[in-house]
Amino acid sequence: MNSITINGNDLTLEDVVKVARYGAKVEIDQNQIPKILESRQFVEDALNSGQAIYGINTGFGKFENVPISEEQLDLLQKNLIYSDACGVGEAFDTEIVRAMLLLRANAVCKGYSGVLLRTIECMVDMLNKGVHPIVRSKGSVGASGDLCPLAHMVLPMMGEGEAEYEGKIMPGKQAMTMAGIETITLKAKEGLALINGTQAITGNAALAVYDMEQLLKQADIVSALTVEALEGIVDAFDERISMVRPHKGQLDVAKNLRNLLSGSKSVTRQGEKRMQDAYSIRCIPQVHGASRLAFDYVKAAVETEINSVTDNPLIFPGEDGACISGGNFHGQPMAIAMDTLGILAAEIASISERRVERMVNPSLSNGLPAFLVKNGGINDGFMIPQYVAAALVSENKVLAHPASVDSIPTSANQEDHVSMGTIAARHARTIVNHAQHVVSIELLCAGQAADFRNIDDFAPSTREAYNVLREKVDFMENDVIFYPEMDAAFELIERGILLERVERLSGDLL
Repeated sequence: MNSITINGNDLTLEDVVKVARYGAKVEIDQNQIPKILESRQFVEDALNSGQAIYGINTGFGKFENVPISEEQLDLLQKNLIYSDACGVGEAFDTEIVRAMLLLRANAVCKGYSGVLLRTIECMVDMLNKGVHPIVRSKGSVGASGDLCPLAHMVLPMMGEGEAEYEGKIMPGKQAMTMAGIETITLKAKEGLALINGTQAITGNAALAVYDMEQLLKQADIVSALTVEALEGIVDAFDERISMVRPHKGQLDVAKNLRNLLSGSKSVTRQGEKRMQDAYSIRCIPQVHGASRLAFDYVKAAVETEINSVTDNPLIFPGEDGACISGGNFHGQPMAIAMDTLGILAAEIASISERRVERMVNPSLSNGLPAFLVKNGGINDGFMIPQYVAAALVSENKVLAHPASVDSIPTSANQEDHVSMGTIAARHARTIVNHAQHVVSIELLCAGQAADFRNIDDFAPSTREAYNVLREKVDFMENDVIFYPEMDAAFELIERGILLERVERLSGDLL
């Protein structure tokens, strides 16, 4: 896999995934080094001038007016990391930690944070050599940035804390030594520059957005297979309907459905067997499309954030150089985006579960056997997977409650409005995962239902989706231990295999 070059300006979501999930190597853009050095020199000059600058030679938060002597500057940075590394709960997944390291290195590479080049190189070495700090996932209020989780991320850089290396969790110092990475002593401004940012929020966000983009397309594919299994009415996807309510998301989903169902002999026309389908079939363009509209906003927000500087104060070197305190650490832009992501993902899962119900319920399935099994009674068939989908959808309703509307002041009311964005991001990532599971359950049911129809009558695109499933999961003649089958279907969705195969046959979906 090609290495990723960071300069603070053009990192993509795909780059984040390559590094975080697949271990791509990282290197610093050599053209950015002069700006990094210039920014650091500003810090050194400010220290030599004796000027009081927040976070460089003063205390933090409510202690902003407490001067720090030159002899205590290193201790100030060390104590900042020590005191802020107080997270609780389970550790973030390794891919989230790798995303955090990458995004923090990318942000300080931009040259407005005043860190030493070797500090950035330390983070890059950790990525390239597989030293992954153990970062507890709970404890950030999303302003002043993700202080708590980022402090856990920094500890191994200092030879402290814990890290995972070669599959084993060990003291941070040991992991760094075994990997051949020299630990660092944080200098003035560096501790604050490393933890005063939104990288726990954005690390979760970047991976969740990438997964959700694939899921939106795969939800269209799976729902098309369901439409055929239920002998759905294709008139509802007529372009003329969407043209008089021309939301882009609706237009795109309706077009996807028309293309995916092109050539089908299994679908029906209005009045042929019934006049209208239920909303979970008829309104796929409107519901999926609404989630897509919201997703476009979320993706744009995250793409902006991954190339943004989010610490404080910021250094603007040059002829009239300045060190300015502001609020880029505030997670509200990401908090609202992540709450939105959770809501839009929850709706994809919600309507998918309703389509599952229509397939397993003999009163709603247009002639399919109860719970999609031949010998009901002795076999439960697909009864309980619908329960699982219902449970996940219900849990999503709790998780989708917006975190960004809450604020509890911190630091003696100096930080009197916070975003709770890290909570929003953690919840959004969980909801996306739940939605992947629900859509994969729909895929299982639609494939089983297709076998009770004539698969040769299905459209080429949906037949390909069926074939992808059948390569991993057989038709269920009788009850089996279900969870391995569900895991196999989930993998097709989670890894984007279904999307890749269908697009290879039918062209890229919108």
